[in-house]
Amino acid sequence: MVNYKDLGLVNTREMFKRAVSGGYAIPAFNFNNLEQLQAIITASSTLKSPVILQVSKGARAYANPILLRYMAQGAVEFAKSLGCHHPEIALHLDHGDTFELVKDCVDLGFSSVMIDGSSKPYEENIELTRKCVEYAHKYDVTVEAELGVLAGVEDEVASEESHYTKPEEVIDFSKRSGCDSLAISIGTSHGAYKFKPEQCTRDPKTGRLIPPPLAFNVLHEIEKKLPGFPIVLHGSSSVPQKYVDIINKYGGKLPDAVGIPEDQLRKASKSAVCKINIDSDSRLAYTAGVRETLANHPEYFDPRQYGKVARNYMIEMYEEKIKDVLGSENKLANCD
Repeated sequence: MVNYKDLGLVNTREMFKRAVSGGYAIPAFNFNNLEQLQAIITASSTLKSPVILQVSKGARAYANPILLRYMAQGAVEFAKSLGCHHPEIALHLDHGDTFELVKDCVDLGFSSVMIDGSSKPYEENIELTRKCVEYAHKYDVTVEAELGVLAGVEDEVASEESHYTKPEEVIDFSKRSGCDSLAISIGTSHGAYKFKPEQCTRDPKTGRLIPPPLAFNVLHEIEKKLPGFPIVLHGSSSVPQKYVDIINKYGGKLPDAVGIPEDQLRKASKSAVCKINIDSDSRLAYTAGVRETLANHPEYFDPRQYGKVARNYMIEMYEEKIKDVLGSENKLANCD
């Protein structure tokens, strides 16, 4: 059994409490490799932002659970070396789908876990979530649950259709499950293709897709029923056009890739939404850096040569999110 506190990590309880009252959201960035982790810690430490390092089931298998523990511990020390003497870093399981996976992550030093029973019948979702909560809380690990279904594809999470969260269910679900935060569905979506062209309008000048607005009416109803309760948005990458353009310019094929407008995410972060998940934007920035570098330097074969450019693109992207979208800059509890 590894206690996350011995790794220098924190759970999400206090950072969420401050975010809800302060009108901002904590960045929850997924990572799969060293360059992504370096970029996340560099950006969050430089800007003095709390941060959640998210690991999906697929990323956990890719990176190796044992290595992840030490990478997280190293991330804390790396943040300190960058001048962030009191970092607030949580290691979070994203979209856990079984109690066994949640338990294993708690046992290996995760400070926060998500159990996603949203595809199950309502009562089964409550039962599975409650079982995970009972185990995780014994070790002061916070638990995120999900109610409602997001469309799109991300790792092993996939759904053809979305189903908005029903506001009338959130009080019962949160009380009976005991979850610490709740991921809801209000129109966000997984992946780089968050909307089909027929769901969007098209800008007559640029030809680019304009996505439909998020269902803020649903969010406001949930906020009324659960005042002050931490709400989470998944599938919230904005799919920056500059990275899509670079990818397409250098051999990629991402036609009509479209994400969530950043002004809508900023609006959401000023409400009860205190955690916003961003994954695809990191993948796009990384891939843009790799494609551009190898296209301009076909003689390169050292991964460090293109990995460095990819890392810099991700740092730039993460800093923009923290400052301009999430509003979490200078929000550490001890921001020295």
